[in-house]
Amino acid sequence: MFAVIKTGGKQYKVAKDDIIIVEKLDAEAGKKVSFDDVLLAGKDGDIKVGEPLLKGAKVEAEVLEQRKAAKVLVFKKKRRQTYRRKRGHRQNETVVKITSIKA
Repeated sequence: MFAVIKTGGKQYKVAKDDIIIVEKLDAEAGKKVSFDDVLLAGKDGDIKVGEPLLKGAKVEAEVLEQRKAAKVLVFKKKRRQTYRRKRGHRQNETVVKITSIKA
């Protein structure tokens, strides 16, 4: 069984025991979270599509860790002006493991 969920402004196709990286969630490592925004669910050719969400569908997951993503460098330069700015940014992210899909 698989499902398409929406979290953090993005959509993810998930199945049981998948490990995905999503935008930061307010949960500590080891806690359970549930995603109620299920857009689509299917199993062996039987696909249910929500309009826009499936009613009563839920995806359960366990938080594995909270971490920061790889650094993204932002470099600005104007030629012949001795103007240079270098900044780095690391986005917070959450690693979750899908435990069950109910549709």
